[in-house]
Amino acid sequence: MMASILEIRHLKTLRALREAGNLMRAASLLNVTQSALSHQIKQLEEHYGLELFERKSVPVRFTAAGERLLQLGDDLLPAVAEAERDMARLAQGEAGQLRISVECHTCFDWLMPAMDIFRQRWPAVELDIVSGFHADPIALLHEHRADIAIVADRDADEVVDYHPLFRYEIVALVAKDHPLAARDYLVAEDFASDTLITYPVPDEMLDVVRQVLRPAGIKTTRRTTELTVAMLQLVASKRGIATLPLWAAQNYLNRNYVLAKKISADGLTGRLYASCLPAMSSKAYLLDFVQTIRESSFLTLSNVELL
Repeated sequence: MMASILEIRHLKTLRALREAGNLMRAASLLNVTQSALSHQIKQLEEHYGLELFERKSVPVRFTAAGERLLQLGDDLLPAVAEAERDMARLAQGEAGQLRISVECHTCFDWLMPAMDIFRQRWPAVELDIVSGFHADPIALLHEHRADIAIVADRDADEVVDYHPLFRYEIVALVAKDHPLAARDYLVAEDFASDTLITYPVPDEMLDVVRQVLRPAGIKTTRRTTELTVAMLQLVASKRGIATLPLWAAQNYLNRNYVLAKKISADGLTGRLYASCLPAMSSKAYLLDFVQTIRESSFLTLSNVELL
């Protein structure tokens, strides 16, 4: 009988490859190097003498052997994950609460789906969003009014733990007939003579201000709105320029309602972290919630890379 080298990590690798679509994204999803992931797969293929997927297929296409191992993974891995959660519940208790504070208006595009997945995994954990948008969500942690805060930057002076989520591209949105519509990308000076349309948040919470305009000494007129659809309507009618995560604007771009432009030649990158008080970082359900956010966002949002 052939000795087995098959391990749970191999099944996780194959499932990640199927979900992510290619080796590079699968490696990112699993937080390993692409060479390590390739080595795992090659080890299996050499052991069984069979290829597991077609190397040049886009998206990835599995062979019959690969499909068989995927079937095993689909049967086994959810049971393993549930057993691990059960062990955590036995060690720490089933119940708990996660009150979530957010500082970004676009967070709900990925936060709500992640919450739906988490509720199925941890039904006894009370999950809620602290009402409204907060300019200082970290303060809510210290006041014990929130258990987890989604923030765009890390403050070394804060006595909190930061759990990396993901980085994403922020684009400038202009009308199809805007004078800047022909540009490949925009620079700080392009914003100087136009209105910047934003959510009603302070300047320091806007990546385009912190990373692009302020360092260049550019000040611009601002107009604010609470609603993304209102923001895009103003952009389409040439009332100004907006900046949004690519995922938040994708539906409007697909309908050719407005145009997206890179901000600077290299693009503008935003980052998100889940912050909590140090005592909360030992909670299994909090760590599982962070991982749920990372995985679901990476697989569903445009131009997202895990931190």
